[in-house]
Amino acid sequence: MSPTPGLSTNICVGGTAAGVLVGRLAATAPSLRILLLESGPPTQDNPLHKQPSQFIKHLAPSTSTVRFHVTQQSDAVGGRPLILPTGQCLGGGSSINFMMYTRASRSDFDDWETEYGNTGWGSNDLIPLLKKTETYQAGPVGSTHGTTGPLKVSYGGLYTNVGKDFLKVAKEYDTARQTSEDADVNDMDTVNVYGRWQKWIDRDTGTRSDVPHHFLYPQASNKNLTVITAARVRRVVLDGENRATGVEFTWNRTILPDADHDVQQVKATRLVIVSAGTFGSPGILERSGIGRADVLERIGVKQLVDLPGVGEHYQDHNLLFVPYAAAEEAETLDGIAQGNEEFTTQASEEWAKTGKGIMAHSSLDAGMKMRPLPDELEGLGEQFRTRWDSYFAAKPDKPVLWTGILSMCGLPLSTVPPGKYFSMGYFNAYPAALGFLHATDANDPAAPVDIQTGFLQDMADVRSLMWGYKHTRELARRMPLFRGEPAAFHPPFSKDSAARLYEVTDGPIRSEHAIAYTEEDDRVLEAYTRALVMTSGHGLGTCSMRPREQGGVVDSSLNVYNVHGLKIADLSICPSNVGANTYSTALVVGEKAAVIVAVELGIAGV
Repeated sequence: MSPTPGLSTNICVGGTAAGVLVGRLAATAPSLRILLLESGPPTQDNPLHKQPSQFIKHLAPSTSTVRFHVTQQSDAVGGRPLILPTGQCLGGGSSINFMMYTRASRSDFDDWETEYGNTGWGSNDLIPLLKKTETYQAGPVGSTHGTTGPLKVSYGGLYTNVGKDFLKVAKEYDTARQTSEDADVNDMDTVNVYGRWQKWIDRDTGTRSDVPHHFLYPQASNKNLTVITAARVRRVVLDGENRATGVEFTWNRTILPDADHDVQQVKATRLVIVSAGTFGSPGILERSGIGRADVLERIGVKQLVDLPGVGEHYQDHNLLFVPYAAAEEAETLDGIAQGNEEFTTQASEEWAKTGKGIMAHSSLDAGMKMRPLPDELEGLGEQFRTRWDSYFAAKPDKPVLWTGILSMCGLPLSTVPPGKYFSMGYFNAYPAALGFLHATDANDPAAPVDIQTGFLQDMADVRSLMWGYKHTRELARRMPLFRGEPAAFHPPFSKDSAARLYEVTDGPIRSEHAIAYTEEDDRVLEAYTRALVMTSGHGLGTCSMRPREQGGVVDSSLNVYNVHGLKIADLSICPSNVGANTYSTALVVGEKAAVIVAVELGIAGV
């Protein structure tokens, strides 16, 4: 079950960014010996990874393609622990994610360069790499989009009546903002425009645009590229001069139940690159003796390199999905999510013939990157105003919230009665509060991770999410397909309140004015927000690319401070947040890492 002991020129551990990095290097320099280790299963030609709407299946507790982390309990989220999923299969999140095409604002990357001293990581340097990755199929190709990359970007295989309803109502109700089906809501500058939402789906084939099927599997004939799945990396091996010389790993016996328990070791002659993601990379470093002294002492690991920033600066996007009952004629993914075999079979047959239909959809049709208008800013209160003045006001391309609509119920299936739903989604694009995560075991990479997200520990984050509920609710209630607000999934407003729920209706509620919420309503809404907030699955920052004295772990060439021959290349290196789904950012980190490594290894043409 183990690879032949010996040497590999380069060892790379990881998921999305690693796949891009390895794929670029292997395609350009096929004589370069590379070993890629992945803790999860392979994904080649598996419909669960190729059919877009099947992303739902990866959220089931029994899946082997996702690892679910459990956080510490926190009073800020109603005394609950949170569940944080992360990809655990070849390609990482790219193989199981929501396929939401959302790119960072231009200023997000510029912050990396100007505020943290990371030369070469500003928007002018990274936009060409973003373009390099994609072929844009969702309308006119603007200056920030690509036309020749391996990954396709389109609107998917169906424009649902739910999405059409949403944009129609937005145009009628929110007249202070622009609404356009032709708008490019992901040009890296646009905010406060409702538009159709792009997806990482191939327009012609209706398949998911993931990393393995476009960067790795096409190189099956490359004998110098070795990909090993079900391999859990324990640690990086360092010599007496703190040089990375290889890695140790054990088999993931959940996937390979007959595998041995032995510790495998492979050596690298040139470079070790850790790309195990926000949740995996800090633990690998800490089990290797790289990190903060008290953390390493707690798990019984001798400190070899003092790096207090390992595992710190955890950032994410705190999210709510609020479901609304939909009319029977609504075009939704609920039949697939609820396990309706007849519906799923028909959708699969249409997809197989045409690449179109609900199976070529991710449920997301429309949305907006949203900043408050002056009267809305006033309503958010002083607790948010301080955050606005210090962070958002001078950077007009940064949204406060992402808001949008899903053609399905966005909550766990066990809580949802059968039926048709649509959900309003909204998340804080740049939460103020930060968290941390650390290893809890010296040897076991599958051991639980000690995590505190920081979610809603800053009242500014709570206030903006409360605004998100109020704003999206006004749109939902006006949609022709609206059929009610299920009480189990909404705040328990008093029946005497103007904010009271309409649990069942036979059509939309078209009030002339927005709902007026009382102080008591706001208290109810705050409690609801804390009790239902969840992760967007967009964690980053735990091995930050910052100066070491600012809690940094890697420099702008991705070198781990005070270690030779060891780099990190994944979302954990992001020094500050991006106002976007993070798949695009993971891709550009992989592309940038490939360029950096190629220069160091003397490889031209990457």
